[in-house]
Amino acid sequence: MQEKILILDFGSQYTQLIARRVRELNVYCEIYPYNNFPNLDNFVKGVILSGSPFSVRDKLAPIPNIESIKHNVPLLGICYGAQYLAHFFGGNVAPSGSREYGRANLNYIDKKSELFKDINTGSQVWMSHGDTITKIPENYDIIASTQDVKIAAYKIEQEQTYGIQFHPEVYHSSDGSQLLKNFLVDICKCEQNWTPDSFVNITINDLKQKLDNDKVVLGLSGGVDSSVAAILLHKAIGKNLTCIFVDNGLLRKNEFETVLDSYKGIGLNVIGVDAKERFYKALAGVSEPEKKRKIIGREFIEVFDDEAQKIQNVKWLAQGTIYPDVIESVSVNGPSATIKSHHNVGGLPERMKLKIVEPLKLLFKDEVRLVGKAIKVPDNILQRHPFPGPGLAIRILSDITPEKVRILQDVDSIFIEGLKNWKLYHSVWQAGVMLLPVQSVGVMGDERTYENVVALRAVQSTDGMTADWVHLPYDFLAKMSNEIINKVKGVNRVVYDISSKPPATIEWE
Repeated sequence: MQEKILILDFGSQYTQLIARRVRELNVYCEIYPYNNFPNLDNFVKGVILSGSPFSVRDKLAPIPNIESIKHNVPLLGICYGAQYLAHFFGGNVAPSGSREYGRANLNYIDKKSELFKDINTGSQVWMSHGDTITKIPENYDIIASTQDVKIAAYKIEQEQTYGIQFHPEVYHSSDGSQLLKNFLVDICKCEQNWTPDSFVNITINDLKQKLDNDKVVLGLSGGVDSSVAAILLHKAIGKNLTCIFVDNGLLRKNEFETVLDSYKGIGLNVIGVDAKERFYKALAGVSEPEKKRKIIGREFIEVFDDEAQKIQNVKWLAQGTIYPDVIESVSVNGPSATIKSHHNVGGLPERMKLKIVEPLKLLFKDEVRLVGKAIKVPDNILQRHPFPGPGLAIRILSDITPEKVRILQDVDSIFIEGLKNWKLYHSVWQAGVMLLPVQSVGVMGDERTYENVVALRAVQSTDGMTADWVHLPYDFLAKMSNEIINKVKGVNRVVYDISSKPPATIEWE
């Protein structure tokens, strides 16, 4: 078993970021709702309480039962977590004079505190709270302050319990990683042995035991997650894994053939299914984005079902589910109101009576790539930009026709190849093109044209939760615009999307 840290989630926007920072320090952690976490065992080395959009003074404030935790293992309360440990144990929390949001500097640090080892006075921290701890219980000691926040951090006497008012997980906190390392390594005594190689070894052994000689079917998308899941399974069970790759007619130009060739080079057993016409027929006349998603999800399930039924004695369905999907499903705030069923093949297990296996369900997106590198997944797969489950359907902002798909595939191909040729592809997290439901007047030669507008999009991100538009060189954008308009029949205007997330999403639909 792997040693771990538990993170209790009170609904903070930063909870996943806490987990990511912990894992960057090679310490394994798991996120649980504050009101539904497992019993402690010998492998739990410590617990972190997250922030929250709630105030501890609210009637509906989340109140965890931490009797089994406090005193027994090291405990770190962050923001709301710190206020909870103060307010409900004899201290006081009151509204701040003004919302304390942004950078601050520690003007006092208790040099004897293990939590602040190797952190100096003046260290920058990030505040984000509307309440202030105005009084701590008698057995609490202040161990850090800022000019405006006297109780910026505290420790409970005779316990390894700490509270901090700021957010060490945010990169604006200049010594945030050092503080987390102090808590994890010096206080919790974690060994920092959570690495891609250790994950691969543990997972392959677990898969061998779990699956034995059973047959497994997996739906490939051509993306990083399903590819890494497939290769992990292949290393564990070899020929007992069958992968199905469906061409829904909404992939990038020539992607079906290219991806199939890549998988054959790896040695995977892959069945390629050309279902373009089936998807185009089902999508005919549909413009509403969520309806497109549902149709694509439904058709994929039926195609996948048809092909999987041809394989004898299949007992397991493998999916490339990753940790953010798992967290979302057990979120403090409940699952998403709109379930994006295209990300997996939901609905199949009941119909096919298959058991589910999810080799990547403990990993964040960037960890999937690190694991992929450890198992030598080819770079052309591993370094691919994320691509939406419904494919180009949600980049055509109107109804789907083969001609619109052709236009978008041609434009997208020029843009992506251009990024690669200009050595820009790997500095971009995701890039793509939107075909707008707008026609524009233009002049080509001596004739006026009335043709389509396309929008180029390129963003930088770590995991898609936030994203900034990429400042691509003007010369590159000019070259792309000229090439697209000259080579793609049906396009006479190119624009570049300079919106960041939030408020704009990465995709337009």
